[in-house]
Formats: sequence, structure tokens, C-alpha cells
Amino acid sequence: MGCGRVGSTLARSLEDRNHTVAVIDSDPDSFRRLGPMFNGTKVTGYGFDQGVLTEAGIQRADAFAAVSSGDNSNIIAARVARETFGIGSVVARIYDPGRAEVYQRLGITTVATVKWTADQVLRRLLPAGAEPDFRDPSGTIRVDQVLAPEAWVGHTTRSFQEQTAARIAWLDRLGEGVLPSRDSMIQENDQLHLVMREEQAADAYTAMEKGPESD
Repeated sequence: MGCGRVGSTLARSLEDRNHTVAVIDSDPDSFRRLGPMFNGTKVTGYGFDQGVLTEAGIQRADAFAAVSSGDNSNIIAARVARETFGIGSVVARIYDPGRAEVYQRLGITTVATVKWTADQVLRRLLPAGAEPDFRDPSGTIRVDQVLAPEAWVGHTTRSFQEQTAARIAWLDRLGEGVLPSRDSMIQENDQLHLVMREEQAADAYTAMEKGPESD
């Protein structure tokens, strides 16, 4: 539900992955965002209306995304899809972070776009290590993205992991993701995706800045 910039991009992305897609929007002009190559179903109406959902084929759906511009519309549509039609995979976009937390506790997966965007900007403003890309719910494990420190270029990923106590889950190199082996060498401009314990993060960054003692 919702054929704005997010909804239309999501619909095309799903279709590109060979999924069958139906798009609902109250404004028929919005469907032009889908482009001429879109082969899915277009339904004009409100996505929280059971008749509209039925017309869109909700009974055959494996998932439902409510990504209109209105929080209330999104959450009502998400609840109707889940509670009335039994759709297990339901996601609602919510602008208000406080509301998003409430509905998350009710079992509806939410994407709090304002908080997510602010977090993304924050991570790029603050120094490396100040804010992780991800923390597990217990706050024990964190995932950080770090540009390969100059001192470590030319050294093995094994040595890096042993001396920093941070595991390299994968690295981005020349636009591609790479899974390092024991003898992989860190190269200039590698983006390292590090998994570490929260309590060891400060020591890990100190060891990264200090550089390798030996390989």
C-alpha cells in the first residue's frame, strides 16, 4: 500500500526479483511512478479497506507492506492484513519513532524512517567507533564499518583479528563484498565490517590505531 517513491521503488525491486506484486494507492496518478515496464496489479483505493485488499489479491499474498505517507493508514492497513487476512509477513512504515516502538511491541514489524535516517547520518558524522552500525538486542554484540587503518594495510586479516579481538565478518573491496580467508591481506580502501563485543570495543579501536605488533 502506497505508491510514492518508497512504494514504487519497493514494487519494482520485488518484480525485478520475479515476485508478483499488487500496488494499492488512493491516487491513480501515483501509479505513473511504476513506469511502463511494471507488470503487476494496480488498485485504486485505501489499503485498509477489506474490499480493496481483496481486489488486490490479499488472499494469495505472502507479505504486505504499508508504506503510504500516513502513519495511521499504515498501521491500520498492517493490522487488517495481519489480523483479518492472516498475513504473517507484514511491515509498516512509521514516521513517529515513539509510535513505531509501541507497534513493534504489538508484534507489527515497523520501519521508523525518521529515526533510521537520523541514525544513518549520525554514523557518518561521528568518528569511527562512536556509534555502531548494529547492536544486538542484549547490547552485547556490535557491528561496525571501518575504513582499513593505514597501519594495517598489507597485513593479514588473521593478524588483525588476533590483535584487535574484532572479527572481520566481511569486507568491501572495489565495490564487491569479500569473505576473508585466514591468509587474506588487508588492502588500501578496504571497508571492514567488524563484529565485536561491546565491552571490548574501546580496546579494539585502540589496537587498530596502534597498528600491528607483528604478523
